Amino acid sequence: MGTSTKDQHRVGGISIHAVDIARGVPAAGLNVRLVFLDEARREIARGQCNDDGLLQHPIIQGIGTTRGMYEVEFDVGPFYRMCGVEVSDPSFLEIAIFRFGINHLEEHFHLPFKFTPWGFSLFRGGA
Repeated sequence: MGTSTKDQHRVGGISIHAVDIARGVPAAGLNVRLVFLDEARREIARGQCNDDGLLQHPIIQGIGTTRGMYEVEFDVGPFYRMCGVEVSDPSFLEIAIFRFGINHLEEHFHLPFKFTPWGFSLFRGGA
């Protein structure tokens, strides 16, 4: 049985899940921005992670996703200050920036972001 043309052109989307591993909790309220890197550097998604640490945005369904380079920005320093965690201003890790590329639009790109005030891990997770 073959794959339909409609299935071949389905866009997989981008999902973001943030966890504050210093405190062992989802990063509810963490501000996130997703930027498409072209000549104009277009912001295509912005929001706060929900109570589960997920960024709820139509980009999850692939709306607005195109082939190319992206940056995702996480406001780590402001997040910790908002949570009442004592960090300097600016903090050691004020904004975490991760640059990645999408070549195959039909694939889903899940970005699990694990962080502390001192560093972060971000990779392409299975989704």
